[in-house]
Amino acid sequence: MAADYPDIDIAPYIDHTLLVPTATPDMVDQWCEEADKFHFATVCIYPAYVRRAVELLHNKKPKVCTVIGFPTGATTSPVKLYEALEAAENGATELDVVINLGLLRAGKTEEVHREIAEICESTGQLVKVILETTLLTDTEKQLAAEIAMDAGATFLKTSTGWNGGATVEDIRLLKEIARDRVQIKASGGIRTPEQALDLIVAGATRLGTSRSVELIRLRETLKKDG
Repeated sequence: MAADYPDIDIAPYIDHTLLVPTATPDMVDQWCEEADKFHFATVCIYPAYVRRAVELLHNKKPKVCTVIGFPTGATTSPVKLYEALEAAENGATELDVVINLGLLRAGKTEEVHREIAEICESTGQLVKVILETTLLTDTEKQLAAEIAMDAGATFLKTSTGWNGGATVEDIRLLKEIARDRVQIKASGGIRTPEQALDLIVAGATRLGTSRSVELIRLRETLKKDG
């Protein structure tokens, strides 16, 4: 399938992601250098490294993205809001916020909505709401997506990557639900250029992956091989 659209440049779609628990300052430096070199959309790192990444990418094209309530989404709303505000104050311009799946499953939709809306309104930054689609039914995916969009999210994001990853089917479903009101981020398990391209064609406008450089190099090799 990917061979049918060989001219898509995947680099501008990529959030160059470093979210392993053992991430060191030196690794953050490397990810920032790679994000600049390959012209990725953002570098996505833990909140503790936001200020460092902002300094390294000052006056450069890639933006700084960080995660909020990661990876479970089960911290309290005031803690999530504080984490988001601090990240924005430190220079992050994109916030990937994990939805509270327990509250969603319990039918406490107003609480879920309020939590996301407070972060969107208080920070004024681009917010991607992580739905963790691999743990939801299609009905729950639609409910979570509608809540996120109504609360002011800019993106619906599939996954943290800790419980499985993005699928073409989920991207198509979210695209259908969103009806171009918001953008879609595919994240988790993107290991080949073919996967990346299939997700883009299905409707993803951003890709979260830690294998960014490998994907670009494999993509260039495939182009050369014809």
